[in-house]
Amino acid sequence: MAPVEMSSETFDALVTDALDALPEWMAPNLAEIVVLVEDEPPPGTTAPGTTLLGLFHGIPITVHGGRVAGSMPDTITLYRRPVLGACDTPAAVAARVLKVLGHEVGHAMGISEAELRSLGWH
Repeated sequence: MAPVEMSSETFDALVTDALDALPEWMAPNLAEIVVLVEDEPPPGTTAPGTTLLGLFHGIPITVHGGRVAGSMPDTITLYRRPVLGACDTPAAVAARVLKVLGHEVGHAMGISEAELRSLGWH
């Protein structure tokens, strides 16, 4: 399967749409999270044979209970090229962006992989 061709601007618009489409129960947790888009994950981030589509970097809200004043915000990064490579149509990219974003917001909320699977965010 050839990766979907899509401009950075179009991909960014899909991320914005996905943020708006997340369930309401996730929305309060987004106020202190910065969502970023990078072309590729940094070298050495993934194990051989795996593809990283997104990453939450921070401390789950269940652990810290709120940001300390002056601290850097938590981040969610979506990796554009791996997401495009995992899809065969633009519609599939939109759906995958939503799923990856929801999955990473779940991690920010302290939701485990097993729980994310049961909620359909895996």
